[in-house]
Amino acid sequence: MGSQLRAMDLARLNTAPADEARERFLECCAARAWADAMVAARPFPDVAAVTSTADRAWWNLEERDWLEAFAAHPRIGEQAAGRNRFARWSRSEQAESADADRSIAAALAAANREYEDRFGHVFVVFATGKTAAEMLDLCRTRLGNDPEAEIRAAAAEQAKITDLRLRKLLGIG
Repeated sequence: MGSQLRAMDLARLNTAPADEARERFLECCAARAWADAMVAARPFPDVAAVTSTADRAWWNLEERDWLEAFAAHPRIGEQAAGRNRFARWSRSEQAESADADRSIAAALAAANREYEDRFGHVFVVFATGKTAAEMLDLCRTRLGNDPEAEIRAAAAEQAKITDLRLRKLLGIG
């Protein structure tokens, strides 16, 4: 693996050129406005400051920024392409769904399509540790949400994903 895929320590993240730091943040969350806010907030005194700033920046974004982040995710049950950190983390986070039996995988694919038709964006869920059946149940449950409640639910799931990925970026997750 190239050095760009190794964890960064906090000092390196704080002192990296802005474009490099932005790329690292975009690997954690694909919302450009969020990544820009994180770059501007440096230097961070500790990891807690990184994660609290990330959460605050996320919840201060507009819906279009959330949608930008959601669009970077593969559908649940599908594998992200590529060798970059975002793709590797996505595959790792969805590892439990990779071994789903065909009937669960087919139901999950159908639920993904229904969800996208209803809400206009990919189903976002904190997949780490969840089986395909659990994610299918969550998707079906969230299909009952109204659009405003669902965008907030998806944003909350993205916030959890971002927190995990920031910790991985810094070598503590």
